[in-house]
Amino acid sequence: MRVLHIGKFYPPFAGGMENFLGDLLPALQDNGVEVAAVVHNHANGLGRDHQGTGSPAVYRVPCLGSLLYAPVSPEFPFILRQVISRFKPDILHLHMPNTSAFWVMVLPCARRIPWVVHWHSDVVASEIDRRLAVSYRLYRPFEQRLLKCSASIVATSRPYLETSTALSPWRNKCKVVELGMDPDRLDIPDNNLMEWAEAVWEGKKTRVLAIGRLTYYKGHEILIEAAAHAPNIRVLIVGEGDRKRRLQGRIKDLGLGNRVTLLGSVSDPKLHALLATCDCLCLPSIERTEAFGVVLLEAMRFAKPVVVSDVPGSGMGWVVKHKETGLLVRPGDAGDLAKALQIMEKDQGFRKRMGSTALIRFNDVFRIDNVAQKIKSIYQDVLY
Repeated sequence: MRVLHIGKFYPPFAGGMENFLGDLLPALQDNGVEVAAVVHNHANGLGRDHQGTGSPAVYRVPCLGSLLYAPVSPEFPFILRQVISRFKPDILHLHMPNTSAFWVMVLPCARRIPWVVHWHSDVVASEIDRRLAVSYRLYRPFEQRLLKCSASIVATSRPYLETSTALSPWRNKCKVVELGMDPDRLDIPDNNLMEWAEAVWEGKKTRVLAIGRLTYYKGHEILIEAAAHAPNIRVLIVGEGDRKRRLQGRIKDLGLGNRVTLLGSVSDPKLHALLATCDCLCLPSIERTEAFGVVLLEAMRFAKPVVVSDVPGSGMGWVVKHKETGLLVRPGDAGDLAKALQIMEKDQGFRKRMGSTALIRFNDVFRIDNVAQKIKSIYQDVLY
């Protein structure tokens, strides 16, 4: 069985969808599926890249930049056709949203192969970035055509499937398979890394870590506002993005420079050290664009409780069990988020019990080898 994955980007690009793909491909390989991937090149100057020799082959197509969060890559259909000719896949596995995946509807060689569509997120008509509502009118016909022609569709949680307008006409071909993670990808930090993390946290306040792109739907503004009402917490925000300057300005306006820090990008070993030394992780996203939250699995792997926005229809509220593995708060409500963070601060025993339960839930549900077996079963249903 040979399966070609088509994605946006691939590690070392930092992102939940990308980390999942980076974990899934080797796990499928371990389950006897030959895999390769065609993705966009996330860094200028690297050109095409093919890495093999035991690891999955990944073809990185040059990218000119992005338009409304979508990669612009004129070469994509040509490289995709070459890889299909060379790899001869039995199935194309399309990770959506990704405008470049629409080329499978144009290329004759791709139309002859069954498609499995992995639905990571709807294209949400955002209240924050209203350009998306306009662009979605152009995007939707292609999206619906792709779904209509697919052999199977994978949704990442039952709540997301049940509230997805895009998927509603095609629920008869949808199957729910949760996202997963390879626990071995998160190395246990050594003493030097732990010392570095302790120095970054500076002091004995309750340590709240946030990880994610500094973009419109992640809700970092809400976390900063909440920090202003919770004086005994220390917040570190890891990530880069287009809202960085705005967030820096808000931190300065609220006089939080000594308690809230934008760290920018950090290496994976340092990120793991921050996860190991934090008291909780916070994911304050405010829209369904945050469909699942792979970073929640990373926190659970380190036995950390989480505070997360309970966005209606998002999978976040399913991943996190309220008062069992973390706390759910009203999206966009800085006051409610501040109260949850203060609970984390004041009740260390409760915090640790939730972290221990989170690790158990991770091992029971979210290990990537279990997910890969379910995905392989879908492939078998499509082919046989």
